[in-house]
Amino acid sequence: MNWKTVLLVLGAIVLGLGVLVKIAIRTPVPPAHQVFINGNVLTMDANNTVAEAVAVRSDLIEAVGSSDDIMALVTADTTVVDLRGRTLVPGFIDAHGHFPGSGMSAIAADLNSPPIGNINTMAEVLGALSERAESTPEGDWVTGFGYDDTLLAEMRHPTRAELDAISTQHPVVAMHVSGHMVVVNSVALARVGIDASTPNPEGGVIGRRAGSQEPNGLLEETARLSVMHEMQDLGVLAVYRMMKSAVNEYASIGVTTAQSGGVSAQLGKGLVLFSKLGVIPQRLILFAFETDFGEELLNGDFQAEDYSAERVQMAAVKIVADGSIQGYTGYLSRPYHTPYHGDANYAGYAAVPREKLFKQVLDLHRAGYQIAIHGNGDESIEDILDAFEAAQQAHPVDDPRMILIHSQMAREDQVARMQALGVTPSFFSAHTYYWGDRHRDIFIGPDRAAVISPARWAQQYGVRFSSHLDTPVTPMLPLQAVWSQVFRQTSGGEVLGPEQRIGVMDALRAVTIDAAWQVFQEDNRGSLEPGKYADLVVLSGNPLDEPMAMRELQVERTVIGGATIYQRQ
Repeated sequence: MNWKTVLLVLGAIVLGLGVLVKIAIRTPVPPAHQVFINGNVLTMDANNTVAEAVAVRSDLIEAVGSSDDIMALVTADTTVVDLRGRTLVPGFIDAHGHFPGSGMSAIAADLNSPPIGNINTMAEVLGALSERAESTPEGDWVTGFGYDDTLLAEMRHPTRAELDAISTQHPVVAMHVSGHMVVVNSVALARVGIDASTPNPEGGVIGRRAGSQEPNGLLEETARLSVMHEMQDLGVLAVYRMMKSAVNEYASIGVTTAQSGGVSAQLGKGLVLFSKLGVIPQRLILFAFETDFGEELLNGDFQAEDYSAERVQMAAVKIVADGSIQGYTGYLSRPYHTPYHGDANYAGYAAVPREKLFKQVLDLHRAGYQIAIHGNGDESIEDILDAFEAAQQAHPVDDPRMILIHSQMAREDQVARMQALGVTPSFFSAHTYYWGDRHRDIFIGPDRAAVISPARWAQQYGVRFSSHLDTPVTPMLPLQAVWSQVFRQTSGGEVLGPEQRIGVMDALRAVTIDAAWQVFQEDNRGSLEPGKYADLVVLSGNPLDEPMAMRELQVERTVIGGATIYQRQ
C-alpha cells in the first residue's frame, strides 16, 4: 500500500483530534498473574506435549503442566480461568498474508463468489460497484475486490466499457480474486497514464481490445502496479475503518501474529504507528517489497529498525517472481490444461526475468537479508531455486530460511532441492478447497492438481514448512488452513491428492510454531512453553477429537501478551 495518509494521521493527532490516543488508552492490560486450568493444552513444543493448564505472569508464560501443578502457584491475587475441558492452543500465526487487507470490506465492494461471497453473475459484480459509486465522493476511487471470472455465469472478466457505464466521474477498479490483476475504467486508465501507446511493462500485460492497441481495462501483474499505488492512497477515516475491521476480524479467529507480506515505506511506518498507539494489538511481521525499496536495501539507506516496534518486526525482503495459476499468470514448465485464449503452448510468464532474478537474489543475500519469494508455477520455482543456489554458492549462509511463498506447483525434485538449500516453503494449502475443482478441470489438469501444495513430500524430505491463507485472497480462517492440509477436500466435495495429506498435529504446527520458526521468532512465540509470550487461544473444542468438524470450532478467547483482546459473548 502507498499510505501517504500516515502524515495525515500524525497531523490529526497533533491538531488534537486524539481519537487514536483515546483508543490506545483502552488497550487491554494483562493481569499480574493468571492461570488457565482444566483444559486440553496443545503446547506445540518439540514433543507435541498435551497438558492441562498454563500459568501466565504478566505477558509471559510462567509454567505449563497439570491443573494441580498450576493451582499450586495460585495466590489471592491470581486470576483463575477454568477452561472446563475446552482446548488451549498457541495463538495462530499468519505465515503469509496482507494485513490489513481483509479490512477492505469496510471501504470497498465485496465481489467474491461462493464459497466466499454471494456474487454469481456479471450483473451482480457491476451492481455492487454501482452501489459503491453512489456513496463515493466524485473523483474518488470506486473499488471492488475478489471477483473470479471462472465462477461467474459469463466466465469472463468485466470490461472497460462496462466500468465506464458505472461512472465517468470516478476511477473504477475491480480487483481479481487472485490479487494479480485488475480491470479499470477509462478514468482510471487516464489517471495513471495508460493508453494505446503504452507498452507492456516488464513482467506484465496490458489487455487490448481485439484488433487494436487500445487498452480493454485488464491489467495483469506489473501492469497493475500504478493503479494499485494510486487507489490505495486513502483518507484518514478510511484507513482507520479498514484497520479496525482487520484487527477485529483477526482477533475473533485467534490470530495473534499477523503478517503484512509486502510493504512500502509508507505502509510499514503506518503499521508501526498504529501498533504504538495500541490500535493494532496483534504482533506484526513485515516483509519489505523489493520493488518499493529498491536500491535503499543495498546502499545503506534502509534501516529495519525504522519499521520496527515492540510488537512489529521487519523480517524478510519479498520478491514476486510470477503470478497466480487461477489468473493464468503463474509460470509453468508445461502448458495450462485449458489453453489460454486458444494458445495450446501458453504456460504463463515470469514477473521477473531469470537473469534479473539472479541478480536481485544475489545482491540481497550478500547484503544479509532473509529473502521471501513468491512462486506458484513450477518453472518459476525452478528459477527461484536456481537463483538462490547460485547466491548460496557465492555467499554461504548456514541457516538462511529462504521462504518460498505458495510453492503451489512444486515438483518432488524441487522439494528435495529445498531441503539441501535451506529453503522453507509456505504452502497456500487452502487452494485445494477454494480452487481445487477448477485447478483439476480448467487450469492444470488432474495429475498436477493432485500434488499442489505438497506438504507430505515436504515431510518426507525433512523440509520444514508453514501454511497460510494469503488473506484477503481467501478469508483469514486458520482452522481452514489446518483442515485443508489434513483432508485436501475441494469445495465440490472431492479429495484432491490424498497422498499429500498430513496429520492434524502437523497441520496445527504449520500455523503456530513452524510459522514462527520460518521468520526466526520460534524462541518467543508459536508454542506454549515457559518464557514465551503469553499468546493464547481458547477453542470451543479439540481439533484432534473430530478433525473433519474442526472448522466449526469457535474461538472463545484470544490472548496476546497475557491480555484478553477478544472474548466470545
